[in-house]
Amino acid sequence: MLKPVFFTLLAVTSLSFATTSGLIDDFRQQESTSRLGTDWRLITDQVMGGISAAEMTRAVIDGRPALCLTGTVSLENNGGFVQMSLDLQHDRGLLDASAFEGLRLIVRGDGADYNLHLKTTAIQLPWQSYRAAFSTGPDWKEVRLPFSSFQPHRLVPTLDPARLKRLGIVAIGQAMSADVCIAEIGFY
Repeated sequence: MLKPVFFTLLAVTSLSFATTSGLIDDFRQQESTSRLGTDWRLITDQVMGGISAAEMTRAVIDGRPALCLTGTVSLENNGGFVQMSLDLQHDRGLLDASAFEGLRLIVRGDGADYNLHLKTTAIQLPWQSYRAAFSTGPDWKEVRLPFSSFQPHRLVPTLDPARLKRLGIVAIGQAMSADVCIAEIGFY
């Protein structure tokens, strides 16, 4: 009986921590669990018949703990993406980020452009999202993506940061080798 109560309290505490500090994850924990208490997941286009392949790993790069996405994006079989995804609440509920201006990442990669995708309650279909692109390079850099820069993809409503459900770091839309690492992600 105590175990379910403990997990419920942990979810509330994690949410409070994220909404006051803005930090979603800094990858200092050993498992795939974020600072919000939810787990990072790897998703590829294989869920819809594609053949893209990827790996999600933890690493320490230049002294920074990081979560890395590496793999190959293929457009064959109507595919074209690999992604690291994070639910922002345990019960797939909402996270209200309306007190913040956007998302901040500390990122490095292979020089390619990647996307940050957001899902909200407006999303009805798996291919819908709010998208903002960011570039990478061989050195760690901070990227700030204001909520106003997220464009609706295959849906009409504009992004409502008070109704966030999930985020994803995504290599999408072109045949490519993906290699991107995130050392920190949070709201600013």
